[in-house]
Amino acid sequence: MAERMGFLWSQDKRLKQNVSQPLNFPGYAASYGPAFQSCRTSCTARGPAHVPDHLMRLTAPHPETWLRSLPQGLYCEPADLFIDPVVPVERAAITHAHADHARPGHGAVLATPETLAIMKTRMGVERAARAPQPLSYGEQITINDVGLRMEPAGHVLGSAQIVLEWRGSRVVISGDYKRASDPSCAIFQPVPCDVFVTEATFALPVFRHPPAEQEIRKLFDNLTVFPERTHLVGCYALGKCQRLIMLLRQAGWVAPIYLHGALMNVCRTYEALGVGLGDLRPVTSVPKEALRGGIVLAPPSALADRWSRRLHDPVPVLASGWMQVRQRARAKGVELPLVISDHADWDALLATIRDVQAPEIWVTHGREEALIHAAGLMGVRGRALRLIGYGEEDDDTAVAGGGMTGGETAGAVTTDGKSV
Repeated sequence: MAERMGFLWSQDKRLKQNVSQPLNFPGYAASYGPAFQSCRTSCTARGPAHVPDHLMRLTAPHPETWLRSLPQGLYCEPADLFIDPVVPVERAAITHAHADHARPGHGAVLATPETLAIMKTRMGVERAARAPQPLSYGEQITINDVGLRMEPAGHVLGSAQIVLEWRGSRVVISGDYKRASDPSCAIFQPVPCDVFVTEATFALPVFRHPPAEQEIRKLFDNLTVFPERTHLVGCYALGKCQRLIMLLRQAGWVAPIYLHGALMNVCRTYEALGVGLGDLRPVTSVPKEALRGGIVLAPPSALADRWSRRLHDPVPVLASGWMQVRQRARAKGVELPLVISDHADWDALLATIRDVQAPEIWVTHGREEALIHAAGLMGVRGRALRLIGYGEEDDDTAVAGGGMTGGETAGAVTTDGKSV
């Protein structure tokens, strides 16, 4: 309960006015007035180590006083640090290596070792960070009295929630995340906090994603029905590609999986980081006839590109959370839609809000209004955090900084995208 109530106490006007009246929170009948102030003053005089946690949290500053949304990105003022900035800055903390969150040209960059390795693969060593600073999951550092650590987000390999703690208040910035299990990355870990900054890509009740294993069975069933056709699966280079490969392996596919050239480098990086992907081959390494009944992974743009003509009677397949919307599948000419997403669906978003026990959420890049309304029904305050420059699943937006593309929009689909 103390985790949940921290900021509410600090905002109560009676406490600020030092009036000896009980605060009306379940389980807390004590009066906070002169006695509380005396106790806090006495403890503080002996040093921070002597201040009980519950007293520190009673007067913890609300995050809106030390976290700001600026044109560059979300800024932690006491640490002088940006989270996922959209333009080059001197100090950045990066949640994951998708191009709409990890931009080139920063100075000091805090990220997990896996994220830094993938950034170097995609951007080059010099552009990824002038001063890379790896931070493993659970490792705590302090920057100007701000505690910072990273916890798994379950989005892609190396993806992290950034946990910030300052003067008794705690904020968790989720980045992109999912709750479903993923053999290619660490699973999301809920962190109790006072404010939870959450994405809202699939924040509508219509988005309830089936188990990924069920969708893989659909692919296998289609291979049985059309054993002579090559199944061309559109997926994004970072995260979705490697997750699909591991799901296929777990389901019993031991044959080679053929890759478009745009997917090879990140797969090699995954393997160098200890993620085994099995027998992968460039699609150009075999003749057209050898691909009959095979599986080829490629960027979504390749489904409608002349490149696909090299395949034998291809079946266009697309793996995306948006494939739950059949009109999108038809519009993209997808014959076999697979509803596989690397983002939390509606139920997972609500479950996460319950799990982190935050009295307040900040919602970004997605369908903020629906999630804020649903959170309100759960007794959780919500506000839209307007951050520019972040794409959402199936958004083909070019992002600033080196011309890398961030993901997938309703327009043409790019080869270098975010995982959805």
